[in-house]
Order: sequence, then C-alpha cells, then structure tokens
Amino acid sequence: DMVLKSKADFGVAFDGDFDRAVFFDDEGHHIEGEYMVGLLSSIFLNNGENNKIVHDPRVIWNTRDIVLENKGIPIQALTGHAYIKKAMRQNNAVYGGEISAHHYFKDFAYCDSGIIPWLLMIEYLSSSSKALSELMKERREKFPSSGELNFTVNDPSETFSDVMKKFSDKALVKDFSDGISFTFKNWRFNLRSSKTEAIIRLNVESRLDKNHLGKKISEISEIIL
Repeated sequence: DMVLKSKADFGVAFDGDFDRAVFFDDEGHHIEGEYMVGLLSSIFLNNGENNKIVHDPRVIWNTRDIVLENKGIPIQALTGHAYIKKAMRQNNAVYGGEISAHHYFKDFAYCDSGIIPWLLMIEYLSSSSKALSELMKERREKFPSSGELNFTVNDPSETFSDVMKKFSDKALVKDFSDGISFTFKNWRFNLRSSKTEAIIRLNVESRLDKNHLGKKISEISEIIL
C-alpha cells in the first residue's frame, strides 16, 4: 500500500536485526526470494568481480539460468547460514542467496545483510531501463514457482514415503541432500521437514506456464493432505 501511495520504484521490509530484506516492486507486489537471488546474482556477475554464486536447493532454476547466462558458475549448498557461508568460502564465491531473503556477501565477511541488497537495488534501478515489476514479470513467466507452501501433518516420515512412492520412478534427477528434490523434464520440487514442528515445506517450480505449475502443486498436495 505504501509503495502505491508514494509512487515508489520499490519497497523493502527488514526483519528485526536487519539481516533479511523482503522486496516489493513498483506495483506493490511481493518479490519471491528466488527472483531476488537471481537479480542480485546478475549484478555481481555483470560487475565481473567473481563468477561463482552459491544458492540453496529449494528453488534453483531461475537463479541457475541467470548465472549461466552471465557465464557464471552456480553452486548449490544446503539450506542455512552455516552451509551457505562454508560453500562460499570453499569456492571463493562473491555472493550467496537463500529464498528466505537471506543474502550473503564475500566483502561482508560472508555474512548476511539486509542493508546491502537494499543499496544494490537502488543502484541497479537507477540505471535500468525497465521497472522492477517488468523485470520480475519476465522471470516469473520463464520460471513460475509456488512460493514455500507449509503443511501440518501427523507423520512427516509417512508423508515423505508416500511422495517417494508416487514420484520416484518418474524423476530424472533425485537429490536427497536437503529433503527430497526431484527434477522432471519441465518441473521440479523440493520437500523438506521442519526441525521443530510437524510441518513439511514444499516448493515447486516449472519451465512452462502457471497452469502447468498449478497442476503439479495440486498433484503433490493431494498426496500430502
């Protein structure tokens, strides 16, 4: 509402200790974390400072597409600041991002910051010929994603077993490093358990359109529920 009222180019919301930044475009729409990771990756690769970018495993196609387009090297790490920082140090990566709005920077001792992405966004948009909403529309259309969907279940292990039975034989790539990540020809999902609650978290992404994405979300959700 404030973005629209003030006719701002973008909006940003910080958490209490300012290590996370959640962005809104000029139309007041929330920008999902995976699209911000991709945008920030492109900024660093265009600057030519380093060609290695670290990302988490939940939603990856948009980020990897941007990094590869800019002749960079995408590196997947486990979810969590300890894992992201370790991967960045090991690979001398200039930037690492999680879809949870945590962004890590080599020149900030590999720590996360909400202020740095905010300043980078100001700099980027000051020289961009496109509005932020236009930029995000292009990326969402190319790689639509579900956003993180949370489900409360009685037995997470049983739910994981049911999902495995349904999709394991069809998956082209299987990754069990951080929950279940199954990749198919035109879509992909990651399913993880909460470490503190009987909740499982689902992320789905597609190479096709929103209708295709919606069908796949429904397909998995029916099994979970």
